[in-house]
Amino acid sequence: MKKINKDLLTWIIIILFFTAVIVLYNKINNNQYIDQGENTPLPNELHPTVEKKKNTLLKKATAIGIDVVITEEVRTVEEQNDLYAQGRSKKGEIITHSKGGESYHNYGLAFDYALQNGDGEIIWDLHYDGNQNGESDWFEVADIAKSLGFTWGGDWKHFTDYPHLQMDFGLSINQLQKGLRPEVKDDEQLK
Repeated sequence: MKKINKDLLTWIIIILFFTAVIVLYNKINNNQYIDQGENTPLPNELHPTVEKKKNTLLKKATAIGIDVVITEEVRTVEEQNDLYAQGRSKKGEIITHSKGGESYHNYGLAFDYALQNGDGEIIWDLHYDGNQNGESDWFEVADIAKSLGFTWGGDWKHFTDYPHLQMDFGLSINQLQKGLRPEVKDDEQLK
């Protein structure tokens, strides 16, 4: 009986320890989430923090002579599945490894960008230096985005996605699929 009580007490202490670690981790990282449940509808606009940071990115890029164009924001599951089919069941190159519901675009936490050259054309040229400062405009935009807290798809090793920027707020796709969402703070509300 004493052995069972001792084992039970050990497991309770272990569970409490890991619970405390998770709570502390979330408080330290200021990651606060709302559990909306698995059946919650997907957003149809960017999370307010992502929207604000996107606008800051555009202003900072403009200030150094780079014209950035946002080419994609929130995608529906159907739109994501259509992109996933490209290079598989549809003609074209594979441009994503994420099916519908598996992309941060589906949760309003990602967007894609391109550049606009002096002729007004939208381009995806990684070497273009329209502001003529000796640096690639594409990488300058990525650096600004990263300084604002975005993850850049150009840094990914498994599938490089140069136009992609996202903020995951510490949430995995699995957590998002289960209904967890980053909290919107009062000062993040868009007017």
